Amino acid sequence: MEAVRIEQLKRARKYLRMIFVIAFILLIFSLFIIASIVIYAKIQGPPPLTVPQTVIFYTDDGDNVLDEVHHGEKRYWVSLGDISPFLLQATLSVEDKRFYQHHGFDYKRIAGALLADIKAMSKVQGASTITQQYARNLFLEHDKTWKRKMEEAFYTIRLEANYDKNRILEGYLNTIYYGHGAYGIEAASRAYFGKSASNLTLSEATLLAGIPKGPSYYSPLLHFDNAKKRQQIILNMMVEDEFISKELAHTTHKENVTFTSASVEHKEADAPYFLAAAMVQLKDELHIDEQMIQTKGLRVYTTLDATLQKIAEEKMDETISAQSSIQAAFVAMNPKNGEVKALIGGRDYTESPFNRATQAVRQPGSTMKPLLYYAALEDGFTPSTVMRSERTTFTFDDGASTYTPSNFNHYYAKGPITLAQAIALSDNVYAVKTHLFIGQHRLVETAKKMGITTPLKRVPSLALGTSPVKVIEMVNAYSILANGGAEVKPTFIRKVETYDGELLYEAESEKKQVLDEGLASVATHLMTGMFSESLNGYTTITGKPILKYISRPYAGKSGSTSTDSWMIGYSPELVSGVWTGYDKGKSIDSVPERSYAKKMWVTFMEEALRKQPISSFEQPKEVKKVKINPENGLLATDACPVKHTAYYMSGTEPTEQCTDHLYNSSESAPTKEKTQEKTKWYKKWLPWFN
Repeated sequence: MEAVRIEQLKRARKYLRMIFVIAFILLIFSLFIIASIVIYAKIQGPPPLTVPQTVIFYTDDGDNVLDEVHHGEKRYWVSLGDISPFLLQATLSVEDKRFYQHHGFDYKRIAGALLADIKAMSKVQGASTITQQYARNLFLEHDKTWKRKMEEAFYTIRLEANYDKNRILEGYLNTIYYGHGAYGIEAASRAYFGKSASNLTLSEATLLAGIPKGPSYYSPLLHFDNAKKRQQIILNMMVEDEFISKELAHTTHKENVTFTSASVEHKEADAPYFLAAAMVQLKDELHIDEQMIQTKGLRVYTTLDATLQKIAEEKMDETISAQSSIQAAFVAMNPKNGEVKALIGGRDYTESPFNRATQAVRQPGSTMKPLLYYAALEDGFTPSTVMRSERTTFTFDDGASTYTPSNFNHYYAKGPITLAQAIALSDNVYAVKTHLFIGQHRLVETAKKMGITTPLKRVPSLALGTSPVKVIEMVNAYSILANGGAEVKPTFIRKVETYDGELLYEAESEKKQVLDEGLASVATHLMTGMFSESLNGYTTITGKPILKYISRPYAGKSGSTSTDSWMIGYSPELVSGVWTGYDKGKSIDSVPERSYAKKMWVTFMEEALRKQPISSFEQPKEVKKVKINPENGLLATDACPVKHTAYYMSGTEPTEQCTDHLYNSSESAPTKEKTQEKTKWYKKWLPWFN
């Protein structure tokens, strides 16, 4: 028996040694596998933590939010330092007590969950750590397969191997879903309580911390009782973890909280056409790709002035009849830097997102004339340059083609008029003569220099704006004149940053002189003529219908075709332009519809500048002003019944005095009584019917 027992002991030792050896080998192998996985995770490097984030657009003051754009997941990334400590403590207590002690897997918790599942004969308790949940949210689908679990484990190791605990916790809190379209704690805090996550109270924080377990079931907006029960569990856990006292937990659970009535769903933007144009600039001009837009939580600081935008929209609604189906486009710019301060691309964005301010090309009519006359000034014209205004047929293409422009209502001076009067009265014959005299290429070249990128046709009618252009191009061209010939380009964005403050773009403030400063000043003063009744001639100035609204100096030009109505003009501080017309080229037949552009422009400008001091257009020292007779462009004398102040480049001003109203020195001037005797009685009343 003794021998048998000894033999059994030897055999047992042999098996024990074998088991020990196998266990040791398995342990070494397991350690090797684990080490290999960790090393491989290190070699793979940190996994990208990019997730969709909301892009925030700010108005020009940098403080007010204009709009928020997200791609199905409303999220604002915030650092741990910008999250309430109560929320951090509540999340750690309920989701992962030993987060800062384990390396991605809580084996004690796994064992406890396994025992609980065995006792209940079903899965009743989870054991995922915060790192595991973060890995799942970042990289994986939520299907319950072994493959997914293995991938989750690997991503968990990669996260732990390459990021510190605070970075992982920050990412988790900015990624987790809190219901009602809110992803991340900042979006949730705003959605439920209308405040930043940094300002959450203990009561608010414990309610939010309970939502991720079941975003619908534990939503305090949908199931308040469920949310309060979950809150009680979290408060008890925080007491157990010594974050708070029992007394504080008790009073917190009884505390009433106020939820915001604001919906977390995306509201309609205040300036949708402007935002659409800003997004185009973000992608096409600044070359910020779609992935960066979606994942970097961009903070886009725009140029929009919310007050001016509101004024523009109000004036459009007040001016254009609600029954009219006519469309409108509007742009207001700061002429000093090209910043677009307000923009309207149509009557209703929800009905038509087509942006008529930046996308549509329409015939600008006579608003093209200031560009023509600037080119003419470069080629030697002055405000006193005279040409005959009469019905004229022009022959071109070596006699193969003819063109006969006409003035409004076929009114002509039937004699010479000055450039100053021609632009104020919008004489078409004078414009075409100028265009052909200086060469058709000159207007095309000048328009290009002034920012017109739409191709223009070199034809005689180009002087009258028959070649279509964009509204924003024309407003920009006028801005260059208003800026003394210094180049400006329309911009919607001042600065772009990522959520963590990295500067991606900032608008430059460099100026390039593209026009002569003196000639630009002369052109500006020519454009004030449409508001100066001293230039009335064979017809009245084109600005007469809106003179009653005007309280300060403006330079501008109106324009019209059978299908388009325009008004563009500026003060020293602001330039704006209005287009009205029908999308499909329908003619504008009614008189009220033809007046919309001018009225909307002037009422906008007056309201926009109401609180600013009245300022006049300054002129550089090389520009001189003199009083002229507007009919012949000569220096006005005391005898001239009408005098007009005109501006000239020094050395080009007229030197000859007007003698049209001087009597021959050998004759005595007729007395007042004789003049009245010679005047037929009915002629005294004719001016009333003029």
